[in-house]
Amino acid sequence: MKNSAFSQKIYSFLLAAYRRYLQTPERSLHEAYDAALKIQEIENKHFNGNKIDTDSAMYSNSVMDYFESDLKKLLKIVRMRLTEFRASRWFLNEENQKAAQKAGIEHPSPSLILEKLNFIDQVISKYTTNSDQITSKALVVKPANLPVNSSVISDNKSLLVNTPTLPPKIPTQDSHKKPKLRKVDTTGVLPRSILSTITRLQVELDPNSEKEVIQSFRQAQRRTIISIRFILLLIIVPLLTHQIAKTFVVGPSVERFRSSEQMQIFLNSEMEEEALAELQRFEEKLKFENFIRNAPPLSSEQMEIEMTHKAVELAEEFRHESSNAIKNVFADIFSVGAFIWLLVVSKSSIAVLKDFFDNIVYGLSDSAKAFIIILFTDIFVGFHSPHGWEVLLEGVSRHWGLPANRDFIFLFIATFPVILDTIFKYWIFRYLNRISPSAVATYRNMNE
Repeated sequence: MKNSAFSQKIYSFLLAAYRRYLQTPERSLHEAYDAALKIQEIENKHFNGNKIDTDSAMYSNSVMDYFESDLKKLLKIVRMRLTEFRASRWFLNEENQKAAQKAGIEHPSPSLILEKLNFIDQVISKYTTNSDQITSKALVVKPANLPVNSSVISDNKSLLVNTPTLPPKIPTQDSHKKPKLRKVDTTGVLPRSILSTITRLQVELDPNSEKEVIQSFRQAQRRTIISIRFILLLIIVPLLTHQIAKTFVVGPSVERFRSSEQMQIFLNSEMEEEALAELQRFEEKLKFENFIRNAPPLSSEQMEIEMTHKAVELAEEFRHESSNAIKNVFADIFSVGAFIWLLVVSKSSIAVLKDFFDNIVYGLSDSAKAFIIILFTDIFVGFHSPHGWEVLLEGVSRHWGLPANRDFIFLFIATFPVILDTIFKYWIFRYLNRISPSAVATYRNMNE
């Protein structure tokens, strides 16, 4: 009886999964259609039926960031669901459709599918570019006066016409090549300074120059706000994740485990040696204070009592330190996961941040660039950098409760800064020398 009931459950589960597989095209198209409806709802409610323009002056930057994030989510849903719709229709053959009819799954009419695809294309076409077009492969055009309604579509099937679309013209390599200027062409009648002055005056007298300046300023302002906010998120989110995970998730579990099981106080021999040195220092301190006060020497029983109290105190202190090190290991795993998740879901912010740093770096003077390069190279690969790496590695070892392996530290110091120095020199030779040769010359003069 048990085997038959178990077999019945497996059969029911497989049947439900198969029914869901047969309904994949309709479900994917319906979800893409709902996302397109939400985009149209935002357009009608907040932008008077127009495109959701991120540079619009109707709302503040925070409100536009909110609309932009919703738009990106909805566009992503449409892309994924249309891809799923096309793939599922390609895999489903006539036998699957007959099986769906036998299972009682009703497929929507072709006119309704064409209506949804047309509506999705009309909404999404405003936000597509030549390099990232979202098409439903339907090649169907709906007349402008035809409303999006299945009843109207069914009554006006003759209005749906198949119109072929031409592929976009692919730019060739020759089209991007600029004509090679000769020496005669680069030399004008007037000096270049006078021509540049005339050009600057034309720009200043242009009535549209003020709008362009304001628009560029707004774009720079939004880029700065997004970049600073993303940098703060990269710092605050892992730290908050570390503290929350350590306090509410990892901490109680470690304390319960270490209290139920009589774990050792010291995680490694270095902790034990440190506690022993502290206890010996305390004993010498007692004797020294006794000599200074000219008091009679402490008896062996009094000395033993004082040493026992100090040993208990040190044991409690190092037990807490050992538990804290174990908590740090698991809390750091949560922090790294939060950091990676933040990078994955913030690809657009990463692009804005890269543009922000490019503008800052390229806007620096040659001496400032050389100063920053020398500062970083001296800190990480300079003459005094091994001491900094040694302190850093010992701090990381203590943070995780690991013994500081001197051989590993010395090997790391002997190899990693050398590799980092090679990367710096290659970057200077390969990229900086091409982008800003004057900065490289300034760097060499300052370094000498």
